[in-house]
Amino acid sequence: MGEHGGIALSLVLVAALLHATWNAMIKGTGERTLVLGLISVGHVGLGVVLMALFAPPASASWIFIALSTFIHWFYYWFLLVSYRLGDLSQVYPVARGIAPLLVTAGAFLFAGEVPAPVAVAGIVAVSFGIMILMWSTNRDRTGLGALTAALATGSMIASYSVVDGLGVRAAVSPLGYIGWLFFFEGLVAFFIFWRERHKLQALPAATYKTGLAGGLFSATAYGLVIYAKTLAPLGAISAVRESSVIIAALIGVIWLGERPWRLRVIAAIIVAGGILTLALLG
Repeated sequence: MGEHGGIALSLVLVAALLHATWNAMIKGTGERTLVLGLISVGHVGLGVVLMALFAPPASASWIFIALSTFIHWFYYWFLLVSYRLGDLSQVYPVARGIAPLLVTAGAFLFAGEVPAPVAVAGIVAVSFGIMILMWSTNRDRTGLGALTAALATGSMIASYSVVDGLGVRAAVSPLGYIGWLFFFEGLVAFFIFWRERHKLQALPAATYKTGLAGGLFSATAYGLVIYAKTLAPLGAISAVRESSVIIAALIGVIWLGERPWRLRVIAAIIVAGGILTLALLG
């Protein structure tokens, strides 16, 4: 992963832990839409801090900020549908699993990055282990709906990953780029709170705390990944980030009691092998 590979790897692994945790917060609450709105508020707060501390991104990067903001609307929509229909330990890995292959293809087409053969093997192993979980999906209407929404979520993940990877490189000020990107999350929060305004007054204080904590976790995780993209190739960063599926699978199996656990543990082991190959040899 190059001269700064160790730093990039550390940043992305921390981001993976935070990312799996905030997704578990959404799945584990009864008010998923409002918690997502509160998570967006957390993004805005961190964005304002970064905007105050760092220079604005270069003009060439603003088109990427606008496009990423647009894509995130669809990402959040499909994510909510996925968690309404399916388990965390299934939906999360499928959504994250399709992303590395799509991101690597996007990085090749738009950034000219050609992954090394070993890196390709690691990415394929990561994706293969995750996609095993597709076969445990119930074939009824709800199960197929969850699978479809998870695949759509993964497509959005791949799309904004490539867009932000290109945007942050054009920004000159990476942390300024992240700050403005988070600031525009306020549009998501405003829309959700307006639509769900009748529920806000009765929302328990614990739900507010969960949502705001999830926002801090989410914003920090995504910021770390975007910054890591300035240090290592897009495809490699995206694949290492998928270590979050191991954490999410364990949270789903242990904390939420999701089953079948054996298949999900096997898939997690395959994913871990692919990530280790990529991290050490890619």
